Amino acid sequence: MRSVTPTLDQVLVFCAEQPIERVFLEDIARRGLGRFSALEKDGRLLALCHVGANVVPSGKGTALFADATARGQARMIIGEERAVGELWDAARERMPVPRDDRPGQPVYVLDEPPEAGGTGLRRATVGDLELLVPACAAAHHEEIGIDPLRRDPDGFRWRTRAQVEEGRSWLWLEDGVIRFKAEASAWTPTAVQLQQVWVDPVSRNRGDAKRAMRDLCRLLLEQVPTVCLFVRPENVAAIRVYEGIGMRRTISYRSLIF
Repeated sequence: MRSVTPTLDQVLVFCAEQPIERVFLEDIARRGLGRFSALEKDGRLLALCHVGANVVPSGKGTALFADATARGQARMIIGEERAVGELWDAARERMPVPRDDRPGQPVYVLDEPPEAGGTGLRRATVGDLELLVPACAAAHHEEIGIDPLRRDPDGFRWRTRAQVEEGRSWLWLEDGVIRFKAEASAWTPTAVQLQQVWVDPVSRNRGDAKRAMRDLCRLLLEQVPTVCLFVRPENVAAIRVYEGIGMRRTISYRSLIF
């Protein structure tokens, strides 16, 4: 076994072994955005890790990536629970104490279209940014506990606009209120991974999220075989929505937030 910088073909073969768990790794590799390290044996990858603002490990032997993780000053380590645990056990003495440790985050998948929700869901456009940027910031704050418009306002606005321009953002806007919005954090030929599913607080508890999720999943399942996402285990309301549209629980993720 040896440490290598993997080729794109090696990354794609590795990701194809677990296409839902590794959807983010495959997405950034296909787009040429990832900085990867890998553990290789006889030309085959046993473990892979993206090291950037987020560290995303996968496979067996992720302790190998502890040095790179400690040097990188990541904001988050996130991925399949066992892979994250192995990496964290090796790196924790050289890392700050996490602000939050979230084990046991269920990953949900859907591969059959649910019934239509009858909403006004559509792709977001640049014209929606005035409403969408604060909504995305509010969703980020609820999920991560940090207001991105205070931490990095220009960068956050740029990233939100980029998601819209890449066709990775959807919303249901009615009477000036975002009744639902979501983005794709990863998109491969096999799956779309959703993130930051959010409903404006003034529009909650009316069933909007379930109806709009049905319409979004129907739209995406016309293009890919599977829709997936992960969620905090204590977010009972969100889990009720996902299970209510027919999503099934699979593996678990773990997130360490610094």
